[in-house]
Amino acid sequence: MDMPPRVIELDDLTLRRFDPERDGVELFEVIEGARGHLRPFMAWVDEHSPARTAEFLARRQEGWEAGRDYTFAVVLGGAIVGACQLFRREDGPGEVMEIGYWLHPAATGRGVATRAAGALVAEAFRFPGVEHVEISHDPANHASGAVAARLGFTEDRRRPVGTGAELVWRLSRRRGTSGRAAVEERAAEKRAVEDGMAGGRKSFGSHPPK
Repeated sequence: MDMPPRVIELDDLTLRRFDPERDGVELFEVIEGARGHLRPFMAWVDEHSPARTAEFLARRQEGWEAGRDYTFAVVLGGAIVGACQLFRREDGPGEVMEIGYWLHPAATGRGVATRAAGALVAEAFRFPGVEHVEISHDPANHASGAVAARLGFTEDRRRPVGTGAELVWRLSRRRGTSGRAAVEERAAEKRAVEDGMAGGRKSFGSHPPK
């Protein structure tokens, strides 16, 4: 079965498979500190608790082993600052994989989400038969859309969700990254620009891992 690596090193940024035994307390605290930041776009934070965090990590392990859901801790400076996910929808076409991500507000404005999502794009296109990668988010979450646009995605459609809709971005294999080195090169250029911007961006949210 094709699977991404358990650990993806991106200079000072690391994506690694969650460890349910080791990461539960830290992940709970990160979500707790980001609740106000995430709530406008992620209703699941209102049900946040130690028990729900443990349940989330257990489901992520099951999804990884089943080959349908690869969720990584986003680690910066040795600390978890968020999560990102490469997955297939159960009712979705086999040639499409999706990416979700969220960050603690202290980690925003540094290109972290762009680098993490870019690395998962590269991994998605290593799967045989995957022709498209998608990112979806609340239409009001402009920062999340900016990450998709930065990586070459284009707006594709709106998908009904509950009583509303989410915006879906798509990237085809033809236009996609050819590998992690290309993603890192673009991200480094973007970081250089962002480092020169006073204050950085403070309003970042993204589509939650499911």
